[in-house]
Amino acid sequence: MIDLTGKVALVTGSSRGIGRACALRLAAAGADVVVNYVTSGREADEVAAQIAALGRNAACVRADVGEEEDVAEMIGFVEREFGRLDVLVHNAATGGFRPLAATTQRHFDAAMHTNVLSLVHLLKAAAALLERADGRSKVVVMSSHGTHMALPMYGLIGGSKAALTALARHWALELGARGVNVNVVEAGLVETDSTKRLPGAAEMFAGRRHKTMMGERMLEADDVADAVLFLASPLSDLVQGQTLVVDGGAAIHV
Repeated sequence: MIDLTGKVALVTGSSRGIGRACALRLAAAGADVVVNYVTSGREADEVAAQIAALGRNAACVRADVGEEEDVAEMIGFVEREFGRLDVLVHNAATGGFRPLAATTQRHFDAAMHTNVLSLVHLLKAAAALLERADGRSKVVVMSSHGTHMALPMYGLIGGSKAALTALARHWALELGARGVNVNVVEAGLVETDSTKRLPGAAEMFAGRRHKTMMGERMLEADDVADAVLFLASPLSDLVQGQTLVVDGGAAIHV
């Protein structure tokens, strides 16, 4: 059993969906958790209350991870209030579902700042704190099949996720010798508030039954959170700069 008692985790974009599942899974394993959000304050408070009900310390921090000043203030809060940071799960993302032909400079800038530049901001600000952790600290970056598959109305998000995955590998190179592991979890199609808005979502969710190799079992947010928990634990100390695909085998066949 994975025991993260005494550890502190920060999960960006953790008020809903996969981020929420990750925050709760880490708390269930014993970690104190900082819940990050931008607009979903009520939902973030609910997640923090659930974490507290598990007997863990929880805090909510409103911060736009695409803004360097917000990130610096958030990491400063973690250091002041918790004194350490052992696990950083970067889940926050944006972009909107639209064809690339309809993408504007504003759309592009927003997606790249939130989805890509954010990892630079986060690890620049948090590196010193992560390096002070007992044992190896863990950074887990959430990505998607859009890094290597063309999906309808997903071009901008997919492109940003591909860049994010590449950045994670380079951060592993820069931080690995300093006691920090950086890995990526690439999740398959999970039903969340965001993915329900995908054009053709009903057809894609129905099609999962033909793509998965897990029988009737469909991929859920908790399954992705379990993979994140593994990468956040000492069991993954020798896993560095890798991408763990969690999709029930859907992406390996036509």
